[in-house]
Amino acid sequence: MPYQSIDAIQNMLSETVFSHTASSKKAAGRALGTIVEIISFYLIKAWGHEHKTAIEKPLPEYANREIMHNVEFTFHRSKYIGSIDVPSSGNISSTKIFNLANLQTPFRKVTSRNLIEKGILKNACTVAESDFSFCNAYFSTDKNSILIYELSKAPYAMFECKRVGIEEGMTKGPQTIEKAKQGAYVARNVSSIQRIRLSDGRVGGAIELDGNVDFFDDYTSLVETAIFEHKTKMLKNFILTVGIVSNHGNWFTSDDHNKEMKVLAQSYDWLLFLTDKGLASFVQDIIHNDAAYKIVKDAFNKNYAKVKGEKTSFTKTNMDYESDTILTRYFVENLKTIESWFNVIAPAGRNIDELNAMLTELHKMEV
Repeated sequence: MPYQSIDAIQNMLSETVFSHTASSKKAAGRALGTIVEIISFYLIKAWGHEHKTAIEKPLPEYANREIMHNVEFTFHRSKYIGSIDVPSSGNISSTKIFNLANLQTPFRKVTSRNLIEKGILKNACTVAESDFSFCNAYFSTDKNSILIYELSKAPYAMFECKRVGIEEGMTKGPQTIEKAKQGAYVARNVSSIQRIRLSDGRVGGAIELDGNVDFFDDYTSLVETAIFEHKTKMLKNFILTVGIVSNHGNWFTSDDHNKEMKVLAQSYDWLLFLTDKGLASFVQDIIHNDAAYKIVKDAFNKNYAKVKGEKTSFTKTNMDYESDTILTRYFVENLKTIESWFNVIAPAGRNIDELNAMLTELHKMEV
């Protein structure tokens, strides 16, 4: 049956998948947060940015590397450096990939990582690093080979996901503004182009160039001009910040902004709102579909089964191998529909295709 709201889906999950937990509705809410991250990752992948993406790499503040922040996804300038055939059987460790790829100095082996282990794929699996870069291993589209890409340690963009649910008996969760402030703090402190509030309410930009600070009346115009006119001097240490929020209730809607949404919208370069319709469609059509997507549903259920020591199998980082194939194909084949699940909150008047174009342009540039 179709579910009319995320709350109805959360209740369904709490009564089925999470009935064994002490607080089933909270557990279901956390699972929905994980699903938001998974949707974001497979959108990135469908856009063709997978080989530029790292997951949960520490991100330093601008000119203050003593303070690091973990965010869901960072984008790095990357280059293809080789491939190997997929070993015939068994787990595929980072050590095995490092040796088969014959990676040489300056790369150092990263140990204790498995690209695949007991049928679980590790997305953006780092297998080597140097002082200024690291190497990630990815399966090719047909999964007949393993591709090795070298990624610069300095990112040019980041994605962070925020979802907060309402606790039972409460009209508004008190944690929402704190999570909004946390996301806003990170977004405002990692990039070389700084936001400044003007007296008339507009957001201007400030950037240090050749030892002098230049001020611009409009932050968004400054960023767009720098990216699309390839002003590489301006883009040194620049990071495009993208926030993805969801939930109905605490975040309200894309047209009805409460304080939390306003805090985020004025802090991220781009703020996307994953609608209830989009989140519900994914859960209903993919995760709760016995007919077409039973493999994915089983992986989701296994991820939250009460089995001590079992490796996670349905997160942005660890994904069931067969489910990854299904989800990758689903997102590519339904990309326009999935893009319609997102509303652009900021910058005003832009669309999601323009964000993808920005990411593409940033990757091209040597800065």
